[in-house]
Amino acid sequence: MSERPLQGKVVVDLTTALAGPYATLLLGGLGARVIKVENPDTGGDASRNNSPYLTADGLGVRRQDADDMSVSMLVRGRNKESVTLNLKDPQGREVLADLVRAADVVVENYSAGVTARLGIDHEWARELNPRVVYTSISGFGAQGGPGSGKAMDTIIQALSGVMMTAGAPGEPPVRFGLPVGDLVAPLYAVIGTLAAVVQADRTGRGQHVDVSMLGALTSLVACEPFDALEEIGLPTRTGPTVPRLAPFGIFAARDGWLALCAPTNSFAHGALRAIERPDLVGDPRFAERDGRVANAAALHDLIADWARDRDVATVCAAFTAHGAPAAEVRDPRAAVRDPLVAQRGEVVPLADPRFGTVAELRATGVPIRMSDSDTTLDRPAPRLGQHTEAVLGELLGYGEDRIEDLLKAGVL
Repeated sequence: MSERPLQGKVVVDLTTALAGPYATLLLGGLGARVIKVENPDTGGDASRNNSPYLTADGLGVRRQDADDMSVSMLVRGRNKESVTLNLKDPQGREVLADLVRAADVVVENYSAGVTARLGIDHEWARELNPRVVYTSISGFGAQGGPGSGKAMDTIIQALSGVMMTAGAPGEPPVRFGLPVGDLVAPLYAVIGTLAAVVQADRTGRGQHVDVSMLGALTSLVACEPFDALEEIGLPTRTGPTVPRLAPFGIFAARDGWLALCAPTNSFAHGALRAIERPDLVGDPRFAERDGRVANAAALHDLIADWARDRDVATVCAAFTAHGAPAAEVRDPRAAVRDPLVAQRGEVVPLADPRFGTVAELRATGVPIRMSDSDTTLDRPAPRLGQHTEAVLGELLGYGEDRIEDLLKAGVL
């Protein structure tokens, strides 16, 4: 499967940190040629300076050598070509203009208003290339938002309401350990970008795809009926269990934790048989779903008492044998080493340009499998500016003298 879905498409990547680079990572994994434009004066993408670093002696908190690369960049920079370009220099913007003319997609995640100040916004790009799809990922949308318009993942989590969906009533807000705001927005950005590319191929006209981190995450919060729950007096924060789906939640075993999700009659009855209480299957408190919701605390206590003195494996096996969905709660290190996700390429070993595959490190793959197309991240992250001369020479047709002049002028 050498053919890739986006083969032949060129993406100019003006992103930094996580939200934007994750979007372009996926586009690269789907086969697009991603040309990452980085500022030579600031050390490039901000994630190049994220600890930890991979060094000749293994992982370390600090760089030992100038070529040591951040693990963040090793993950997010795969399948990309790095070009250094000073966009504050008029000559730098001229080079970027040539890249945009050759591109199918431009992706940026500057704060609102920055591209206009730099003179590289969607209107500018459309004048250069009417077919180009210009995708913006920002905290609050292209028009800006609260305060300065600056957005970090925790700020977005706080504003979206998601922090008040986990934990129990009266407890402090819960910040998700996974940066969900930074990761949800790029998913929507990729969906919007691909839809716009399909339309551009059909009509010859590109457009502006505008995705906000706040809107993306809040839209997911709105998928659950939290306001309806409040209206009928059910708590929106329920700790490790979900009473309205009882039996449903996280339970402690002797050697760890497990998740049980048994909201339907067949699942719930199986769970009761698993805890050796078949006599309760016909009990009016537990026979039907509404009864289980009304008596959720008693039902969850029965399960907790039964599981507490048994091994996780024993508990999960009992529930599974009786048709009630259950699984151990794994830590991230164990989860990313699951043979199934490895076999499917959803998590892959991480490779370094100098040291090759690093056995102890795992990174995201492209969790999209296709029957007739390859969707892989098979090229390591580039050094800062590694492809500058090749891209300018091969893609834009610049001669050696022009490239040398731009280097001397500090544009590249």
